[in-house]
Formats: sequence, C-alpha cells, structure tokens
Amino acid sequence: MTIEDRDEASVVTHALARDELSNLRDVETEQVAFRKGLVRLGRICGYEIIDGRMETEYVSIQTPLTDTMGERVKGLDDVVIVNVLRAATPFVEGLLKAFPRARQGVISASRDEEAGMTEDGSFPITVDYVKLPEIRPEDTVIVADPMLATGSTMEAVLEEILSGPEPEDLIVLSAVAAPPGLVRLNEAFPDVELLTVSIDEKLDDDGYIVPGLGDAGDRAFRTT
Repeated sequence: MTIEDRDEASVVTHALARDELSNLRDVETEQVAFRKGLVRLGRICGYEIIDGRMETEYVSIQTPLTDTMGERVKGLDDVVIVNVLRAATPFVEGLLKAFPRARQGVISASRDEEAGMTEDGSFPITVDYVKLPEIRPEDTVIVADPMLATGSTMEAVLEEILSGPEPEDLIVLSAVAAPPGLVRLNEAFPDVELLTVSIDEKLDDDGYIVPGLGDAGDRAFRTT
C-alpha cells in the first residue's frame, strides 16, 4: 500500500510520486517540464486513489479459449473531479488519465494577497465562478489543488460543494500541504479525506508553503 494514513492527512508515498514532486520543487524546472510533471503526478495520484480507496468486484469473463473470473474496479463511473482554477488544470489532466469517464466541475477561487493573512492565519477568499455537475450520494468526489497552504481557499471550495447533496467519499488532493491548512480543514470538515504527496514544514509570513514548490499557477502558465 502506497497511501499512508497519518494524523494530519493521508500521504501518497509511491516512489514515482516522490520523484515527480522533487522535479516540481526544483527551481531549475522550467514551465513545460513543470506542467508535464503536474500531469504525471496527477495520474500517479489517480492510480493510487483507485488502488487504495476503491473496491473491486469479481466478474465472469469469456476469453478466446474459455470462461474465467476477472476483477474490475467498482465505481469508476461515479467519480467527480473538481478543478480549482487555475493551478490544478494540469494536475486534473493527469487525474483524468486515471479516471477518463469522470464528470468534471470547475471552481474559480482565489485569496486576496493584498489583504494579507488575518490573525487566525486565513485569507479573505473570492469565489468568482462555480460550475459543478450533479453530485450524487454514491459518488467519489476528488477536489484537486496542487497547493494546500492556509486552507482558506479549499474551505471556500468545500462549502460550495457541500451546499448540495453530500457524496459518499470526498477527497481533497494536493501535491504539497502545510500543517496549518490541514488543521483548518480537519476541524471544519472532519469527514473529508485530505490526501497529499507531502506534508511540508510550515508557512512563511506571507502564507506560502515552505519548502513548497513556489506558485504552481505562475510556474505552470509562466506568469508572475
């Protein structure tokens, strides 16, 4: 099993996931390689979610030679992937390689950097756009955002998602996460699984993850 359950979150420990994250952290990794790395990391995480969190069932199969029993993953048609714009776009592209039949949603949410962090370590959040498919009780919903820092943005995103019917499983997936954001979300949404590739050391005074990987959106789309 390459998902480890820890106190703060579940962590994808697959060697390829750790390798891709190291490439993403490297300041020398330029835009195209960074985007491709997020795609690959999303695909790896998707496969790990299938292996570690989804059930299988035995089915009868007719081969060219005889009848036999096979195994299939249950629930692949009941997956919703929510893209938290914009940094998650290549991350979601990778997830869709693992879940090609997933229904997709988009939420544009961003923190007010100019306002700065409040005394409780959060940021004011603006939600500009929400477009979600129908979410059913039997669904597995994966909310993807490469960076989970203060948890302020994700808290606003989850409030939007949970304003309707609650799915059977709700997973927040990140590449890197900081302890304050994990604490915030665990307190606000105890039934939501937090899944990341790395729990990083801390947030700096500006609310950025350390060691982190920089601004994932800027690095992926070559903006500043």
